[in-house]
Amino acid sequence: MNKLYIIKIGGNVLDNEKALAEFLKNFASIQAPKILVHGGGKIATDIGNQLGIESNYIDGRRITDSPTRDLVTMVYGGLLNKQITAQLQSLHCNAMGVTGADGNLLRATKRPVTKIDYGYVGDITPESVNSTFLYFLLKQNITPVFASLTHANGEILNTNADTIASVLAISLSKHFDTRLIFCFEKNGVLKNVNDENSVISNLTKELYDKLLKEGSFHDGILPKLENAFAAIQSGVKEVLIGEHSHLLANTGYDTRGTLITLQ
Repeated sequence: MNKLYIIKIGGNVLDNEKALAEFLKNFASIQAPKILVHGGGKIATDIGNQLGIESNYIDGRRITDSPTRDLVTMVYGGLLNKQITAQLQSLHCNAMGVTGADGNLLRATKRPVTKIDYGYVGDITPESVNSTFLYFLLKQNITPVFASLTHANGEILNTNADTIASVLAISLSKHFDTRLIFCFEKNGVLKNVNDENSVISNLTKELYDKLLKEGSFHDGILPKLENAFAAIQSGVKEVLIGEHSHLLANTGYDTRGTLITLQ
């Protein structure tokens, strides 16, 4: 089965011009089918501040009211997505910038209001993915670049980029031998958030549950871990969480960062 890399980039890398350029150069050099998924929370927050739109988070997840929905559509789907796509084209990577609405690639359901009203946020499952169309794009040597936006009932919905990457990996694992890689500014999942060298090289489900109960994880890493284990439990062969400059190592056998496994 052909190898497929689904790579999510976020954190401080996106608003660091030099780091992003280095990452995209490495990404473009991967000689295999690949998909890039990006967030953009910090840039959206900065532009929102300029426009008087305040950002609110609960457990690391953005609350998306109507002005915020317009903001993330502009920033994620417009500014960031097209900048990344243009840079990849200059590196001879035939990228196509998309949201979930384009080609009906990711259908969502609007998150119901329970104890928390997340607003215009989309929930997705592996069945949400138009995997046939994605398979066709990949076979044409096109590299989809997903902004973290989905759609339902004619509306754009903000959707966690880690979740999009995980769901894409699960859906496409029936066509490809899939490795899901979360790239950010840390060396991996840290046992102690204040110690950059406390990387957990192999995080099993048992250890994850133990550390979660002890409150060891920072809020920002929790969505990545939830999605990593969802992917592994649903047929994705490998999930890695690591530093963006280690991307090429993490597409090979000599991996760095944190390898997620069930046991």
